[in-house]
Amino acid sequence: MATQQPRPTYTNCILEPIAKTLAIVSRRVITPDGERAAAVLVRDGWIVGLVESDNVPAGVVVEDVGNLVVMPGLVDTHVHINEPGRTEWEGFETATKAAAAGGITTLIEMPLNSTPVTTTPGALRKKLDAAAGRLWVDCGFYAGLVPGNTHDLQPLIDAGALGVKAFLVHSGIDDFPNVTEADLRAAMPIIAANGLPLLVHAELASGHPERSRGVSTVRVTGFDSAQPDDDSSHAYSSYLSSRPRQWEQAAIELMIRLCREFNCRTHIVHLSSSDAVPALRAARESGLPITVETCPHYLFFAAEEIADGDTRFKCAPPIREHRNRERLWQALKDGVIDFIVSDHSPCPPEMKCLTTGDFRKAWGGISSLQFGLSIVWTEARKRGFSVCDVSDWMSRRPAEFVGLKGRKGSIAPGYDADLVIWDPDATFTVTPSIIYHRHKVTPYEGRELRGKVVATIVGGSRVFGEGAFVGKKCAKILLGTPARPKQRAHQF
Repeated sequence: MATQQPRPTYTNCILEPIAKTLAIVSRRVITPDGERAAAVLVRDGWIVGLVESDNVPAGVVVEDVGNLVVMPGLVDTHVHINEPGRTEWEGFETATKAAAAGGITTLIEMPLNSTPVTTTPGALRKKLDAAAGRLWVDCGFYAGLVPGNTHDLQPLIDAGALGVKAFLVHSGIDDFPNVTEADLRAAMPIIAANGLPLLVHAELASGHPERSRGVSTVRVTGFDSAQPDDDSSHAYSSYLSSRPRQWEQAAIELMIRLCREFNCRTHIVHLSSSDAVPALRAARESGLPITVETCPHYLFFAAEEIADGDTRFKCAPPIREHRNRERLWQALKDGVIDFIVSDHSPCPPEMKCLTTGDFRKAWGGISSLQFGLSIVWTEARKRGFSVCDVSDWMSRRPAEFVGLKGRKGSIAPGYDADLVIWDPDATFTVTPSIIYHRHKVTPYEGRELRGKVVATIVGGSRVFGEGAFVGKKCAKILLGTPARPKQRAHQF
């Protein structure tokens, strides 16, 4: 197995000193041992203790939240923020505000859709400069793998990238072309030697050999000019059939083979096809270092429910049928799928072609960063899953995936005091007025969701509470360099 990557360190921290220890008391604290009544003791941005509710030390400030759930802050390891260069699409300020409003305390930003794309150390420096002072939640970064930049991978990793992202099919923007098997063979030994994950958009465009070579007519809008306009461009069924399950199956089989050869940590992003689950299960059972994520939209929606012309639902891979959705839930239960992330991929509303309803020309991406916890909980509870399951899928496991075990994703002494306090019984309707993403276009508009975030705490500082942002931006940039020594739990 590949060695564990070094823990990220923290830079650009803007925290006011906390004079006293705070105890957050709840009857429903999600701990590594399960849900229980407890008091979470917080001081100087760290969790310094976890004690019984009636055993809070004298002199500690107590905040009792009753029956509200106190859970580790969510860790979303798949977010497109698009800054610098495309801040008209999103940006660090708006994306991290949306994240905080949704209980996310850490996110990892993808290397594409910004300008420049993060495929060189210089581009990463520009992204770090763009993020500085604009973060409401902690943020780390991936490097990008494209044809011809293998020589940049080690410098990118040395500069703090937490993983490397690649596409096996055209990404939708021409400055981030897909890689070939030869590119992967050159890159995987470097990535494996550093213990980092290789994140792969796993679609191989079988039947379109020119795209497999990296030649495509797809442009930034997602429009394929090689195909004529006709009525089928408005039918969701036509879009669904244009990216068949076989594309994911072929790509995943390739990555399993290369993972076995190079013993490189290999991660399948946004799995949508349940047909790939048996091969992934077998690969994992054989001991390969392969992990899998899926997204809320694949667990919430079904193709049969999507109206023709409703391009809000366009994403790649596509949302598939009801039966496929239920098999993804089963794969989560069985542990074949490791965790859930947003794949938040926004764009200006006009790029979604809402007035024409043309799936062929619309940008492929779904905005849902703010609502992931509620979306997943709404559906998970119907299927008998617990809040602890959701915490595993959306906090602990993604934190461990990017090397943040011991710092993020759990409520335990020595961890960052990153917490979300939420009401699992409260319901709300998604309306544009409550959305903090830069653009309000989302297929969840009008949906009633269950589970409402009451407060979000990042590094011991409350940044969101009761529907408003409070305090200062106190978040940090996370870089994959040797970490500071672990702070001891405070002794009482």
